[in-house]
Amino acid sequence: MFESAELGHSTSQESYDAAVPGLRAELLDAHFDLVELRRFAVLVLVNGVDGGGKGETVNQLNEWMDPRHIETWAFDEETPEEAAHPYMWRFWRALPPHGKIGVMFNNWYTLPIRRRVERQSKRVEFDERLDEIRRFETMLAEEGVLLIKFWFHLSKEGQKKRLKALEKDPRTRWRVTGRDWHFYNQYERHREAASHALRHTSTGAAPWFVVDGSDSRFRALFVGRTLLAALRKRLAAGQRDWTPRLSAAPLPPPMSGPNLLESLVRKDMGRKEYDRLLEPLQGRLALLTRDPAFSRRSLVVVFEGPDAAGKGGAIRRVAAALDARQYRIVPIGAPTEEERAQPYLWRFWRHMPREGKVVMFDRSWYGRVLVERVEGFCSEPDWMRAYAEINDLEDQLVDEGAVVVKFWLAISKEEQLARFEARQAQPHKRFKITEEDWRNRDKWDNYAHAVCDMVDRTSTEIAPWTLVEADDKHYARIKVLTTLCERLEAALGH
Repeated sequence: MFESAELGHSTSQESYDAAVPGLRAELLDAHFDLVELRRFAVLVLVNGVDGGGKGETVNQLNEWMDPRHIETWAFDEETPEEAAHPYMWRFWRALPPHGKIGVMFNNWYTLPIRRRVERQSKRVEFDERLDEIRRFETMLAEEGVLLIKFWFHLSKEGQKKRLKALEKDPRTRWRVTGRDWHFYNQYERHREAASHALRHTSTGAAPWFVVDGSDSRFRALFVGRTLLAALRKRLAAGQRDWTPRLSAAPLPPPMSGPNLLESLVRKDMGRKEYDRLLEPLQGRLALLTRDPAFSRRSLVVVFEGPDAAGKGGAIRRVAAALDARQYRIVPIGAPTEEERAQPYLWRFWRHMPREGKVVMFDRSWYGRVLVERVEGFCSEPDWMRAYAEINDLEDQLVDEGAVVVKFWLAISKEEQLARFEARQAQPHKRFKITEEDWRNRDKWDNYAHAVCDMVDRTSTEIAPWTLVEADDKHYARIKVLTTLCERLEAALGH
């Protein structure tokens, strides 16, 4: 994997001086085209051995290009805030928008490789994390991100020579720490883990480029030319031509007979029974979220359902049981310009709760396989791949300690009509009904088909869907509270 990078490439000062002006001009032209067109984002991952010239090369790129449109992130040890969130949370928040170049030092590869080198993780755990990374990068590529991954390499002798040279010079002595020498002493283990990681995550959509870090002029030209070639190739392509856009495999057509939603039977609950059950359930939920064991977990609640299904009322009954400092309600509507400039799941990741907190989503990431699918707001390949991406998202949340509870509030077409008419008749509720709500009723069957596909493909053992018979609001609210209590009790070991 690293043999070519150990050949000791070098570039003379004369050749370097002759090449730089033209390269700088072309990089700036490509960079300005990227900024002006705002069709895609560029993400540059910078990894490799200590002393390989990572920082110097990125500084050189900032000098050659327009630093106003380059966002550089250096991730060190996790802060307490970052450690309290899922592992990928801090990287999601740093993704560049369309028209920008993002550079990430010590990115999602650093900690898995380091843990493997330090023997803090087993091979199977390492491979599982690499599989997760590979799926994540494939998703980024499908979303249009131009992903360029550089691994700066030095031979063991070359690394020792580089570290000693830095230590000897008073101007650069500060760059070398005891940790650098510690990693040098583990060079063979680090090389083995890195080789394994690169081999498993170098894909057609996101290949690795190994950089010989032994000569500063060579590595600067290599990185600059690689970046330029990738930019030019993408800019020359059409809006969505960065990967083959094959038609998705068709889903089975709707079958005759009742579907999953139609099989639900209306369940009613009288006011007296509702009043009798409500407060004890809210108290039970309050105690569970104050349990010391919950301080090491988090709760992510998803509410989906047709218009007027009672999502807001159910959310308010849950919120009434919680400390206002402990929860957030995130309503999801049409994406903003900022959100459209990012991969689809970005706007949800940035709202994920830290340990001990609760986030309730009033509509969620399932919009891609519901409204976007039915209304044609995204292509068939986009919503078809979204099932796997959503399952990956929820799998990562659960792995990091979150309890993910998903509710589909199901109402009949007749009950929805009655609620629409009641809203129109009450002045203080008219704002809840729009022309779009009426228009969506015309696509009731299409939405029902999409919901059934969604449940079939995303109701997993770790994050199952709970279908709530919501024609009666009292029954629906009690079922939501009961389900939340039961799922939290199971997760906390009660």
